[in-house]
Amino acid sequence: MGHAAPARSYPHTFSGSASPQKQEEFLYSPNGEFQGEADTLLEAAGVSTAGKTAEAVHAEFQRAGFFLTHVLECPVENESAATTALPSLMEQRLAAVAVRIRRSLKPKRVVLISRAPETILEKFVALELGCPLVLDDGKPFALDGSEMRKTVTRLRGVVGTPAV
Repeated sequence: MGHAAPARSYPHTFSGSASPQKQEEFLYSPNGEFQGEADTLLEAAGVSTAGKTAEAVHAEFQRAGFFLTHVLECPVENESAATTALPSLMEQRLAAVAVRIRRSLKPKRVVLISRAPETILEKFVALELGCPLVLDDGKPFALDGSEMRKTVTRLRGVVGTPAV
């Protein structure tokens, strides 16, 4: 379910923990419903979906200098197992993620956008990404957290996008 590596570098690469299970929550889904993670990330990036095709929304997101990737490019099937296994699964993928970021994505900054990487944050911070890792007061930007609206506002301030 991963998205192909971009042909150019993007100033901001957002990194979530695992691709969402639901198609409409996956930013690069062709169906254009944009719910959950996709909707929240588009809001944070200042990209409106009103009256636009999925392709137009994806193009605007990338033209604005953003790209989304996940440590785990496939969804974790069992939600209860995901809670316990996710840190270990992410840790196993960190070296590959760092290589992809350095060699293919080449962003100016990487922004963690979900709470899950917090459990392995020290290891994430220690990676040689070739660019700064942007955090929200020392933690990932919890776009999946209870104070999502405040987090979106702080993230907008970091990436320089206006409210939509």
